[in-house]
Amino acid sequence: MTAQTVLVIDDERDIRELLTITLGRMDLQVDAVGTVADARRALAERTYDLCFTDMRLPDGNGQEIIELIAETCPDTPVAMITAYGNVDAAVTALKAGAFDFVSKPVDIQMLRGLVRTALRLAEEKRNGGGATKAGDFGSRLIGDSAAMQQVRTTIAKLARNQAPVYIAGESGVGKELVARLIHEQGPRAAGPFIPVNCGAIPSELMESEFFGHRKGSFTGAGADKEGLFQAAQGGTLFLDEVAELPLHMQVKLLRAIQEKAVRAIGGRDEIPVDVRILSATHKNLGQLVEQGQFRQDLFYRINVIELRVPPLRERRSDVPQLSGFILQALASKNGGGVGQLSAEAKQALEAYDFPGNVRELENILERAMAMCDGERIDAADLMLPQRTARPSPEPAAEPALGQPPAAPAPGADGGLDDYISNLERTAIIKALEESRYNKTAAARKLGITFRALRYKLKKLGID
Repeated sequence: MTAQTVLVIDDERDIRELLTITLGRMDLQVDAVGTVADARRALAERTYDLCFTDMRLPDGNGQEIIELIAETCPDTPVAMITAYGNVDAAVTALKAGAFDFVSKPVDIQMLRGLVRTALRLAEEKRNGGGATKAGDFGSRLIGDSAAMQQVRTTIAKLARNQAPVYIAGESGVGKELVARLIHEQGPRAAGPFIPVNCGAIPSELMESEFFGHRKGSFTGAGADKEGLFQAAQGGTLFLDEVAELPLHMQVKLLRAIQEKAVRAIGGRDEIPVDVRILSATHKNLGQLVEQGQFRQDLFYRINVIELRVPPLRERRSDVPQLSGFILQALASKNGGGVGQLSAEAKQALEAYDFPGNVRELENILERAMAMCDGERIDAADLMLPQRTARPSPEPAAEPALGQPPAAPAPGADGGLDDYISNLERTAIIKALEESRYNKTAAARKLGITFRALRYKLKKLGID
């Protein structure tokens, strides 16, 4: 079997020798050069399975190498060699298309892990496997709208490298599902996928949860415990609701991501970790940075590539297909027949805004299956709020705050939305008063979810 080949480009002789010896012990054939010109000649003469390049070179920079390889041999992963702590250079390299980066001084254990992952990726791409198989998504990411086709295409690209990805989107759109697909379609698929809700961990336990602790390091630490970073070794760590991290934890997380190492509470040594970071939140991280609630340096580190998952109201054509999939899943779970939507029910669902997105659609259909007679679901079984069940895909004009004015006649120019809003506001206020302002009880009276009620209170300006 022919040995796999690696090209090393660095103007420091010591680095070239270190990588040549280390990679040679992994049964890899290594060519090492010190300039962009020599690298261009080497790349013109043969195809490599992997490339390492320094950022700063005597006659150019590593970004030129990344762009050249992307153009001439796109199946070759490129890893950038950066100076210690140079986060800006690493982020620039990842955005330019680098597979990953390694910091000087080079950690041999981390280097070997990176090489194994990169070579596995290169082999999958040559064999036509990995993220490029369109059929892999069919049963998981439902919908054929242009928006979802774009999401699939982006996932396929993101699965090919190790750049941190920030997944943006409203609550309920399926951000964790997207993160799982990025993991499963990439070279880390055989490793663990560890999701963590950052808002669900008490602040005082965060460091122990993320980095682990040693026995006796604090009261109650009766045994060694590995953290989430160690649990995700060789795989992916998904930080959901990352905006909920307190500032002191943001500092520690930034260091762990930059140095690719963690130190357990009570531990003396840092432990190298080979983990890909994916993160998500429904909040506007850029706005939180401006308000001083989220560190800018961490924001740039986790937001190397942003993937926006569209809300359901922006892909209404997917609602029938999604509904069918959910009803099939409910039937399998509950052991009953598959629910069938009437024409009126389908029309009502396609007209609804879904402030809770796919998660809300699941709740609506599960409730409808419980309430309908037999297996036929009519529009009334859906119990959709009147306000948002309308054919226009555009959001209604924001109603004025305060007490509702006298309702205009339905159909008057510009008056229909106000008329419906006033009816809805009156019904909500009445339900709140009757339930002594218990929002959960009020939502039950109105036949809507607590999330939907909270959305409407904000939308209608009811305090």
